[in-house]
Amino acid sequence: MRPRFGSLRLRLLGATLATLVLALAGGHWWLTGLFRDHVLRQFDITLSQQLDQLAARLEFDDQGRPVIGPRGMSDPRWEKPYSGLYWQVEGLVGDPGRRHSVLRSRSLWDAELRLPDDALADGAVHRHDIVGPRGERLRVVERSLQTPAPAESRWRLIVAGDMLDAAAAIDRFTGVLAASLVGLGVLLALAALAQVAVGLAPLKAMQQGLQRVREGREQRLGGRFPAEVQPLIDEFNGVLDRNAEVVARARAHAGNLAHALKTPLAILGQAARKAGPSEFSALVNEQVQVAERHMQWHLARARAAAAQRMPGQRTLLEPVLRSLLRTMDRLHADRHLDMGADDVSADLAFAGEEQDLQEMVGNLLDNACRSARSAVVVRASREGSWLRITVDDDGSGIAPEQRAEVLQRGVRLDEARTGSGLGLAIVVDLARLYGGDLTLDSADAGGLSARLLLPAAG
Repeated sequence: MRPRFGSLRLRLLGATLATLVLALAGGHWWLTGLFRDHVLRQFDITLSQQLDQLAARLEFDDQGRPVIGPRGMSDPRWEKPYSGLYWQVEGLVGDPGRRHSVLRSRSLWDAELRLPDDALADGAVHRHDIVGPRGERLRVVERSLQTPAPAESRWRLIVAGDMLDAAAAIDRFTGVLAASLVGLGVLLALAALAQVAVGLAPLKAMQQGLQRVREGREQRLGGRFPAEVQPLIDEFNGVLDRNAEVVARARAHAGNLAHALKTPLAILGQAARKAGPSEFSALVNEQVQVAERHMQWHLARARAAAAQRMPGQRTLLEPVLRSLLRTMDRLHADRHLDMGADDVSADLAFAGEEQDLQEMVGNLLDNACRSARSAVVVRASREGSWLRITVDDDGSGIAPEQRAEVLQRGVRLDEARTGSGLGLAIVVDLARLYGGDLTLDSADAGGLSARLLLPAAG
C-alpha cells in the first residue's frame, strides 16, 4: 500500500478541517462570552434599579433610624421567604469592620447577607458574588449612603438576586450554540470535502489519461482541463511528441543503415554464387548470411532500445500469432507439423512494437519447428502487468546444463543446422530491453518449453 502522508487531498482536507475546528471553537468561546457578559450586565442593571428603588423608599425617623416608606417595595418577591431577591440595610459605625444589620427584606426571613468587608465611598456602587442563605449563588449590588444628621450616620444599602435563572439561560444558550456550531461544522466539512473532490477531479482525470497512454489505448493526453492544469497537459503531450520524433528518427536511421548494408552484402552474395561452387564461395556465402543476421540483430536492438517503454504502444497478440503460425506452416510444410495456439485470448496485448513481437515469437516458433517431431503448441496468458508466451515442442529438448549456454550469442548445439546461432540471443536481448526475459524448461510433451515474459498492455 502506498503511504498516504503525501496525499494532496489529505493535506487540503486536514488544513481546512483544522482551520474550521479552530474557527468554530473560537466562535463558540467568543459568542458564549458575549452572551454571558450581556446576561450579567442586564442582571446588574436590574439589581441597580432595585437598589435605586430601595434608596428612594428609605426614610429616617426622628432618631435618625432608617425606615421603609409606607408605599414599601413594589416587587412581591421581597415578601416571599427565600424567593431569591433580597435587600438589606446595614449601619456603618466608625471603621468599616463595625457594621450591623438594621433592616432587611421579609424574603431573607431570619438570615442575613454576609458581604466581604470593603471601604465604600459615598455613592460608589460595588458588586460581589456571594453565597445566599440557602447556599445559592447570589449577585450583590451595594452602595453607601450618609445622612446629614446625626453626625457620622452612614448606611450600607444592599440588593441581592439569585443567579440561578441567569446561569440556566447561559447554559441553554451555550448548549444550543454548541449544537448549532457542530451542525454547521458538519455541513462545512462536507462542503470542504466536496470542494476538494471537485477541485482535484482534473488530477484524477489526468491520472486516468496517463493510465490509458501507458496501457497503449491512447497516444496523447486528451480531454478538457482547467486553466491551471492545461499547461501541464500541454507540456506532457509535448514530451510525448518529442519522444515519438526521436523514435521516428531512430527508425529512419536504422532503415537507412539497413539499406546501406544490404546492397553491398547482396552484391557479395551474388558474386560468390556466380563464381561457382568452391570453398571460397561457400565461405563468402556463409559470412554474408552471418553478417545479414548480425545486422538484423543489431537493428532490432536499436529499434527496441529506441521504442522501449514508449507510452501508447499496444500490439494485439492473437493476430501476430495467427500470422506467424501461417508463415511457419509454409516454411516447414515438408515436416507436416501440427501447429496451433491454445486458448489465446483476443484481448491480450503486448506493450511494445509489433515488429519486435514478431521477431521474438517468430524466432521461438522457428526453433521449435526445427526441433519438433510432430507438434508445436503456443500458449499465452496475462499475469498481472506481464504477458507470458509459452512455445512448446515435442522434440528431443535441451539438457538443463546446456540451456543457459544456448541463450548466448552465436552458440548452436547442432552444428549441422544452418544459421548463426543468434535467434535465441536476439529474443533474450529484445525481451530484456522491454524489462522481460526468456527462460527454457522441459515441455510436457518431452521437448523444450520456451517461456517468454513481456510487459502487457491494457
